[in-house]
Amino acid sequence: MAPTLYDEKPKVGDLIEIFRGTYQHWAVYVGDGFIVHLAPPSEVAGASSSSMMSVLHEKALVKKEELWDVVGTNEWKINNSLDKDYEPRPVHVIVKDACAMVGKELPYCVFRRNCEHFANELRYGKAESRQVCKAKETAMIAGAAAFVGFGIVALAGALFGGGKKENKNEK
Repeated sequence: MAPTLYDEKPKVGDLIEIFRGTYQHWAVYVGDGFIVHLAPPSEVAGASSSSMMSVLHEKALVKKEELWDVVGTNEWKINNSLDKDYEPRPVHVIVKDACAMVGKELPYCVFRRNCEHFANELRYGKAESRQVCKAKETAMIAGAAAFVGFGIVALAGALFGGGKKENKNEK
């Protein structure tokens, strides 16, 4: 059995977060040991960070598979953390909508329409990805730090380098 972060068993409608190394794969638990998830062609059971190649695909398939087959040897947990922000849809609606999507090919974009967007839309009616939000925040912080660093170098150059230039002009 694959390791889980909690001893808790999933309930129908729960979101399942599977840790794939450099990213997380998301699914909706629909009961009897099965999940429904949006799987790009490279997303395979027990995938590792090598399945990051999924970012290159524009389409993904909605699959209903056994939780343990998809988890493989990865850690996973139940993650309904957006319950504090959004009201979950009724469980029977989540399951009905999830199962109705099985077999459909959907547009896929790691930034705008990934497996986390898909799972959250089923549970909450909101296509949201906290992974993408965190990545954007990290990129913005890194960009701001680089900008500040560049500004400091430019300021130092203006303060200390400008005087030498003026001295050369005076001679």
